[in-house]
Amino acid sequence: MCAFALRGKTALVTGAAKRLGRACALSLAEAGANVVVHYNRSAAEAEALCADLTRYGVRAWPLPGDLARPEEAEGLLPRARALAGPVQVLVNNASIFDPSRLEDVSFDQVTENAAVNAWAPFALSRAFAAQGLPGRIVNFLDTRVDGYDWPHVAYILSKHLLAALTRMTALEYAPDITVNAVAPGLVLPPPGEDDSYLDRLTGSVPLQRHGTEADIARTVMFLLQSDFITGEVIHVDGGVHLRRG
Repeated sequence: MCAFALRGKTALVTGAAKRLGRACALSLAEAGANVVVHYNRSAAEAEALCADLTRYGVRAWPLPGDLARPEEAEGLLPRARALAGPVQVLVNNASIFDPSRLEDVSFDQVTENAAVNAWAPFALSRAFAAQGLPGRIVNFLDTRVDGYDWPHVAYILSKHLLAALTRMTALEYAPDITVNAVAPGLVLPPPGEDDSYLDRLTGSVPLQRHGTEADIARTVMFLLQSDFITGEVIHVDGGVHLRRG
């Protein structure tokens, strides 16, 4: 079988207005895919990105939605379909990342992280599969999903849940849909930090450097175009996950 052709397909990328979602949207447009740019509060950035995407000769649409609200998460794929037609590619990038520790994590933090970081990708994937079309899904995890993130307990629990859902949906939606995940490591500084944050931590990376948005986007594109990989998690972390073995 030949690789999954992206040209002329339509992709929905959640959290696409900024950071890794933006990099993925640009790579999709460069490959000839139309892109629905989901955002929550970044309307100006989403509009600007759509303008950038159309320079590749594709179509692009901004689409707002608060994934913390289950009804909006469940309705996002049908809204994207009404806007842009059938959606053959889904990139579940959007997530929240707030601090919480075992001694003080609250029920509300756990449920909010689960809603945005796990339930929303699953609800979108289920609606995607219900279209009855061949397609590709890529979820965003975290390189720490093989272990723990002690300062972000609610967040990492939600990523463990999404990892399990990635494997389950890969089986459920085969053979016409593949479901895979990327697990980024030290790639972007947290909001409010600059690259010096990354530079301080490169000593913990076996490859002794941090990654880039392009590293993540290339991995997503590889998974989207593969016809014989499903249920896989690719760690894009310079080897950090190997130290948990």
